[in-house]
Amino acid sequence: MATSTRRTTAAADWRALGTSVRLVTTDPTLLDSCNLLLARHLAEVDAACSRFRQDSELVALDQAQGRPVRVSPLLAEALAVALRAAAATDGAVDPTVGSAIGALGYDRDFRLVQDDGRPIRLTVRPVPGWRAVTLDRATDTVTVPAGVRLDLGATAKAWAADKAAALLAEAAGCGVLVSLGGDTAVAGEPPAGGWRIRVQDATGPVDETPAPGTYATVSIRSGGLATSGTTSRRWRRGAHDLHHIVDPHTGLPAETPWRTVSVAAATCADANAAGTAALVKGAGAQRWLAGLGLPARLVANDGTVVTTPGWPAFAPARSGPEAAA
Repeated sequence: MATSTRRTTAAADWRALGTSVRLVTTDPTLLDSCNLLLARHLAEVDAACSRFRQDSELVALDQAQGRPVRVSPLLAEALAVALRAAAATDGAVDPTVGSAIGALGYDRDFRLVQDDGRPIRLTVRPVPGWRAVTLDRATDTVTVPAGVRLDLGATAKAWAADKAAALLAEAAGCGVLVSLGGDTAVAGEPPAGGWRIRVQDATGPVDETPAPGTYATVSIRSGGLATSGTTSRRWRRGAHDLHHIVDPHTGLPAETPWRTVSVAAATCADANAAGTAALVKGAGAQRWLAGLGLPARLVANDGTVVTTPGWPAFAPARSGPEAAA
């Protein structure tokens, strides 16, 4: 997802959580203060939810050996979002894929994964399943069975964008867009014509022409929009061409007819979970999304584009996009 500014907005771009960050505010004078709040929020999310930091709360759960653990309210909320996504997608999005995705070689920051071409053996092994995890929100206590590793990659980034957008809009009293690696959440009063978002196959800067592949520009006024796909985070290990969307039924990269799925929803977390689930569900994804009433754009591996009812209308080019997914 990419973002460009108009006269009434201001934007900042940087990196956090191993991905691109874009913040846009409708009041340019508040950009710097909002950016400081965003940086603090994302640092807290990273300390709680990262599976690449040995000092994170999430990694500490690996040492619990099945014992109940009291966690921070932030991690408890992130886990609640992940478990809700699993239930809503019939397990197509499952936070217990940690060991499976680690076995595929995605066990560190993605830029390091790409440089490691050592061969691996692929083994079909269903993941333990989200129902094995229990979370008591009254006490923020979580129990993860021994040997089960969690990965919140399918939900935490989008949830963090939702939480940040709401926090900043309330603090600043203006319209805010937060994009984390293409997962975009908006809050507050939108700019005239809404927030313009360029949907494309790979996340990239808004001021650059999208990489080869189809793209479209849409406009939203609230909620979130996210694109899930198999095109951006790909790597090779030996003879295997891999991607990060894991099918919980096999523990292997999902075999899907879609290369990207973009979804608009009431929250970015819901949009991202639905898009990821659609990739796993495969041929039946369009019907599943339509049945949920979720506007979506699906791009097949051959470039064919299909949409579900309600997909946001095309935004005229004269305004310039605010973000890209």
